[in-house]
Amino acid sequence: FEPEKTRTRDVLTDPWIAALVALFAWWFSTGAILCLVRFADHRGPGAARVAVILCLPFLALGVWGAVAETGLSGAVAPYVGFGSALLIWGWIELAFLTGIITGPNVHRCPDRVPEWERFLRAWGTIAYHEMLLAGTLAALWLLTRSEGLSFAFWTFAVLFFARISAKLNLFLGVRKVNTEFLPSALAHLPSHFRIAAMNWLFPMSITALSFAVACWLERLAGAANTAEVAGFALLAAITALALLEHWFMVLPLPDEKLWRWMLPAPKEITQKNARPEDAHGL
Repeated sequence: FEPEKTRTRDVLTDPWIAALVALFAWWFSTGAILCLVRFADHRGPGAARVAVILCLPFLALGVWGAVAETGLSGAVAPYVGFGSALLIWGWIELAFLTGIITGPNVHRCPDRVPEWERFLRAWGTIAYHEMLLAGTLAALWLLTRSEGLSFAFWTFAVLFFARISAKLNLFLGVRKVNTEFLPSALAHLPSHFRIAAMNWLFPMSITALSFAVACWLERLAGAANTAEVAGFALLAAITALALLEHWFMVLPLPDEKLWRWMLPAPKEITQKNARPEDAHGL
């Protein structure tokens, strides 16, 4: 059995395999969440609560995996940490998209309000969700900080800061906005976004994400062991996907087709030309 174990280790430490794993996890988990959200959306608020409750074991598994990663060695550890972070992140996003954990403001933003008021209203639509994400990031840091490098923490951190950047860009204005995957519970969200050719934050976001990808690749090139090779390859891939999602907001690419074929037919939505921040990606 030793040659077989050796081949398995070689596969897990291949950076290209790690990148493919990250790509598939990004695509499949996003599609699964959107499919479940649309399924619940067709059946009303009660179904949304049931879906979130039934998925609690995935959250528990993610927390367990994030803690267990610190006791593992070799290339398996970063995969466990990476997957655990995605499970935690996915449950929180499911709770948001189903309207269970959002914010105190569930109303549309009136036209022609001052920018400061529009920002406060927009914050109110997602406040509880953002506080939960920030609290989870802090909890992961506290759980793993004494054990050295934690890929569960860093995966969640990449998703967290990339999502903040995406939300701010949608608030300030981007070119491509639609409601392809918007559930009825969040029908008020697009009124807080803006369509614009460009905003001042977008170049900074692209630069920061590109720099982050370069940093992970630099760490990958200087990796000291198999765990670091697999882990930094996973982080580089998920950060590159976050960068790609930012470009999706300004380039005329039909990215919604990546998941549309997986989903049941949507409900009729009266709003046009607006996209929620969670229209694609983790």
